[in-house]
Amino acid sequence: MAVESGISEVAIEASLKPFLIVLAVSLSVAALSKLVPFLRRIPYTLLLVIVGLCLAFVDVRLANLSPELILTIFLPPLLFEAAWNLNWEKLKQNAVPVAFYAVFGVIIVVVGIAIALDQLTDVALSTALLIGACLSATDPVSVTALFRELGVGRRLSTVMEGESLCNDGMAVVAFGFLLAAAMGTADLAVKPVLVEFFVVVGVGVGTGLVTGFGISYLTQRFDLPLVEQSLTLVSAYAVYLVAEDLGGSGVIAVVTTALILGNFGSRIGMSPRTRLIVTEFWEFLAFFVNSIVFLLIGDQIQFENLDINLGAIAITVAALVTARAIAIYLFGAISNQITQVDLSLKEQTVLWWGGLRGAVSIALALSLPNTFPERETVISVVFGVVLFTLLVQGLTVEPLLSRLNLIGDQPLRQKLAEQLARRTALKRVLQYLLKVEDRPGIDLEFYRYQESLIKGEISQIESEMEKLQEEHPNLRKFATEQLKEELLAVEAEAYAEMVRVGRLNQELSPLLETALLGEE
Repeated sequence: MAVESGISEVAIEASLKPFLIVLAVSLSVAALSKLVPFLRRIPYTLLLVIVGLCLAFVDVRLANLSPELILTIFLPPLLFEAAWNLNWEKLKQNAVPVAFYAVFGVIIVVVGIAIALDQLTDVALSTALLIGACLSATDPVSVTALFRELGVGRRLSTVMEGESLCNDGMAVVAFGFLLAAAMGTADLAVKPVLVEFFVVVGVGVGTGLVTGFGISYLTQRFDLPLVEQSLTLVSAYAVYLVAEDLGGSGVIAVVTTALILGNFGSRIGMSPRTRLIVTEFWEFLAFFVNSIVFLLIGDQIQFENLDINLGAIAITVAALVTARAIAIYLFGAISNQITQVDLSLKEQTVLWWGGLRGAVSIALALSLPNTFPERETVISVVFGVVLFTLLVQGLTVEPLLSRLNLIGDQPLRQKLAEQLARRTALKRVLQYLLKVEDRPGIDLEFYRYQESLIKGEISQIESEMEKLQEEHPNLRKFATEQLKEELLAVEAEAYAEMVRVGRLNQELSPLLETALLGEE
């Protein structure tokens, strides 16, 4: 027993050291990206990849990744955080293009890459299909962060994030089928595949629905921020494992759970303070996991394998870019014909070029069993293509946005938002001051001085806001949109409070939503 205990302690220490080194390097890169002016222009995730490449070039390997644990450790938190922050109403408004891109886009990419590799290289068809499945999952984390920073239209972010979440599930399901077929453990006939597909998706959605709504109603019974935060963390991993054990898709289960908790459970079962705590926790966890994954993407590169498979990588890049262009422009046109979304050609171009590959593609490639004959080929090609999308496409998205004139007025909007926030806060201070006017012991002259000071600050802020909106008339629309969102939030919070105190059995849909949308 003593020997076993000593071995486990050595194993824990051996695993902990590389992890701490990875974390230290990641945080150092994060700090440098904010301190060095030149590096601020490079998205943080891309900077991590570059640092990882430099470490790989000098043959410094920070960690060895276990294929069996990669998907289980990295995927659930990344998927949960993205789905938690995705607005369900905006996703519904863009459901048609998102569904087209996530379902048919995945099929076109997988088939396009497989045909190109099968016809132009000596890569086996089964291996080519697996490479296509790995690379069918988009990872726009660095692009959407850039969108927020530059003030790009919210619809573009919603479509890109919605597509990414949905096609992650499609990619993982497709990868599982194709791997089983390549290993000789599955029948790829049409009927068995369709039956298995619906079972996998159905079990994943069902598990997510039960878990999401169950936790939503459970959190109505108490207001304990740390407990509710812990429940979301446990649910992200538990629902993934349970769905996989039941023969379903863990990815789809996690996305379903997070969508429900983020859009329904957090409103009926969490106080505003708890929602903020949980959201900040998931932002931290996503930053934490992304830091590790993107650093290891660069660090795990084997340059000799990249060199050997350079031809296959180039062909795959060309096939991927072409297949995505076909999917985006074809289904963008169809979507515009049958819906009112109306994605412009400029927006479709950004969706095409901004469809980067990243953590999910790498995780799928590395999760291949060591017994798979062409594992290193798949990993090398996938790594090479991911590097191209991150370093070439990722670093040219901002110039593309500028060329297409899609960069918004985010700095001006931020300035106006700060002025609105200060005005709101000072008005609340003034209201409180009026309530304590007759408090004993307060000098009347001091009271009048404070009242005059606050009113003067409010007047000055209102003058600055008016001047800013006169100089930039488009900001008036932003102010109107912000007020609409505030009104909807107040109404939704009122219904949630009534549910919490037992005056309603279930939360009502916002009545103002239809009225306000009808004005647009």
